[in-house]
Amino acid sequence: MAELVLAGDLTRPARLTVPDLRGWTQHQAEVTFECATSGVRHHRFTGPLLRDVLADAGPGFDPARRKDRLRFLIAVSGADGHHALLSWAEIDPDFGRAPVLLAVTLDDTPLDRVGPRLVLPQDRCGARHISGVSAIHVDGGYTSWA
Repeated sequence: MAELVLAGDLTRPARLTVPDLRGWTQHQAEVTFECATSGVRHHRFTGPLLRDVLADAGPGFDPARRKDRLRFLIAVSGADGHHALLSWAEIDPDFGRAPVLLAVTLDDTPLDRVGPRLVLPQDRCGARHISGVSAIHVDGGYTSWA
């Protein structure tokens, strides 16, 4: 069974499987995106919100500084070597509030064997839809831009 590693600036790093991800509130997204090789695609995904899963892992935000979370980046890796980068601000409910999913089903087909899929319903292009997510690294190390 595929396993997802949550690591980085987290107080509770974890290893999760698709059955584990079913323990979170499930959301559904009807997604249409353009694929460079096969044209327009339509799919239905279900799974927990990425922000809920990461919030449970305890990102290392400074609670005294509301905007501290804006310096955090989220690097997602797939088992096939595909990578994507998001900012915490994209998924944070006080900022971008993007409904990014860690999908556990694709068109009602369980993804237990291949692992969860990163789904960004708001993206016109499906390039950041990562299949078989194997690792998510949260990085809050960007404290200075000098």
